[in-house]
Amino acid sequence: MTAFDSVADFPADHVSAALLVDGDVRTLGDTSCVYSIASVTKPVVAYGIMLAVEEGAVELDQPAGPSGSTLRHLLAHASGVGFDTRESQKPVGERRIYSSAGYEWAADIVAEATGMEFPEYLREGVFEPLGMKDSALVGSAGHGLDTTVDDLVRFAREVLDPQLLHPTTVEEMLTPQFPGLRGLVPGYGSFKDCSWGLGFELHGDKEHWMGSLPAEAAGHFGMSGTYLWLAEGKAMVMLTDHDFGDWAKPLWAETNSAIWSELQS
Repeated sequence: MTAFDSVADFPADHVSAALLVDGDVRTLGDTSCVYSIASVTKPVVAYGIMLAVEEGAVELDQPAGPSGSTLRHLLAHASGVGFDTRESQKPVGERRIYSSAGYEWAADIVAEATGMEFPEYLREGVFEPLGMKDSALVGSAGHGLDTTVDDLVRFAREVLDPQLLHPTTVEEMLTPQFPGLRGLVPGYGSFKDCSWGLGFELHGDKEHWMGSLPAEAAGHFGMSGTYLWLAEGKAMVMLTDHDFGDWAKPLWAETNSAIWSELQS
């Protein structure tokens, strides 16, 4: 049994996963099963927002959110608004405050600029071109995406080899934004340098769910028991129906570390 095979033993009623390496995909479980992926929604939504940037509907550094904030601040959790409120908790750019409300705000700005409801914009602009036929934003732009492992593999392929967005746009999304901000990763506590890109959490020197993935690894996890990571041309998608909790903290880190170690051998 490989480290990836062990994912099948995660304590959930349903587990589906895929490991993408050099274009080849290994899978386990029902990869067409639809899951609610919670905050793994954010990188996908950010991709749609950056499409609107490339199309000229909005600008990354235009005012957005509270006074002094920009769309970049909202996508990088640096606007100062709270997790579930558009009220400011800190001054703009002072603290990395993880915020679904900020993503909802950003999506509303794109909707107003494009004249389309954001879920429809995301469907036409991202899901259809990438063949993500079983994906739908059914709730919050911060945590309301329903999708499958198969569709997230399509998304991961796009991030690794951008065709929909320009490669420099994706590179910017995977580059630390407002580096050095202290912040909280839900479920894991505070980090002195809580590194984040645009939509994607960046591993940096955090000790958490990414385990021993390289510092440049990018991804996201969701409170519904889900995660996605990308590193050095490789990617992994893991979806369950068992909400994140104490069971996941050691298991995810250990599993990702073991998978990465095997990939290096």
